[in-house]
Amino acid sequence: MELPLYELLINDEDESGVDFIALVDDPAIKKGWQAFSAVQSMTFKADTEKRIISGAAMIADLPILRRRKDGSEYYVMFKADTIKSIVEKFFKNQYSNNFNIMHRKNILAEGVYLIESMLIDSQRGIKTPLGFDELSEGSWFISCKVDNDKVWEDYIKTGVFSGFSVEGEFTQKKVSHANKQLDEIMSILNSVK
Repeated sequence: MELPLYELLINDEDESGVDFIALVDDPAIKKGWQAFSAVQSMTFKADTEKRIISGAAMIADLPILRRRKDGSEYYVMFKADTIKSIVEKFFKNQYSNNFNIMHRKNILAEGVYLIESMLIDSQRGIKTPLGFDELSEGSWFISCKVDNDKVWEDYIKTGVFSGFSVEGEFTQKKVSHANKQLDEIMSILNSVK
């Protein structure tokens, strides 16, 4: 049985969009981050830590499996132009310090904040950084500084958390399955399931 696919959208005129980024143990986009801990050079290793985590926050055109409360499953995805609007609204609303733990709004990841943000855009020469898998055009890649000792020691260094997951309000639009490439992706994902 083929699962339905919905495109997630925002509206610039309302409260929709991403308002928090969660540090999670199993990112829905299935892409983890890299944690840069030791400052290294060709001849020296310093004891200080950079405490930077980098990875994809959103991947354009990636079907993401979701499950409703009744157990039924479906896919959602973000198009590149929607991700661009989400990122612009995120920064306009000054949310660059809005991080939490496992999507729990009452457990903020204080001392975690964005230090880099980019939309993958080959026309502008912005490609996925070296050491990371290629990301599709329009994907959102971020780096964060982790000044919070507990978050760094208990969750990042130990590998408990491995990626980012965005959260916010979105509207859904059912996607037509006329797109051959999307049908192929959905077929592969459904066969794995």
